[in-house]
Amino acid sequence: MEKYRILVVEDEESLITALSINLEMEGYHVVVARDGHAALDKFRNQHFDLAILDVMLPLLDGFSVCQTIRLEGNTTPVLFLSAKGTGKDRVEGLKIGGDDYLTKPFDLEELMLRVQKLIRRHESTATLADLHEFTFGNCYVNFLNFTIRSVDGQESVITKKEIMLLKLLIQRKGEVVSREEILEKIWGYDVFPSTRTIDNYILAFRKYFEVDSRRPLHFHSVRGVGYRFTD
Repeated sequence: MEKYRILVVEDEESLITALSINLEMEGYHVVVARDGHAALDKFRNQHFDLAILDVMLPLLDGFSVCQTIRLEGNTTPVLFLSAKGTGKDRVEGLKIGGDDYLTKPFDLEELMLRVQKLIRRHESTATLADLHEFTFGNCYVNFLNFTIRSVDGQESVITKKEIMLLKLLIQRKGEVVSREEILEKIWGYDVFPSTRTIDNYILAFRKYFEVDSRRPLHFHSVRGVGYRFTD
């Protein structure tokens, strides 16, 4: 079986050594980049199943690296490492496209568990990557740059979670997608949004895409089961 490939982007040699040894012991193939520019070069020329990305890097910081690859359509899962552990820093990292955020110093066993979980989640959503754009009615969605054109012709940028949920519902159009499947594929059970949280996403979609949000034609809630998209 082919090994999972992990890109480690870090400039601290002792941490590079520790991460590389432990990841390779778990059977991963490790590639190292020591600054932000080198990281972008690796992302653009090689395939990775996961990236462990330090925030404070020479030449180009980790947030900028992540933002760039997301704008280029690269969906490789990103686990940020940072000495900055405030809620604001974590939110910023996740908002620009990171998938997880771990504060230094960290427990290596916890990191390994997070790596395993992110790879497993990414595999479960890999089929979603095939859809790049979609048009229905007067509305348009670009899944690569997170832009939409709403029913009133307005263009805007939406969040990564919104794009992922839109893509899941659209690829399964006509089917009811259960709340459990949405939790697994979009949130990965890292956090536990309530039913109301998912409902709020659907309400947002109705504001974007429905002529009358109270009488939706596209985004339907099926009580006690899940949600369905029709075009």
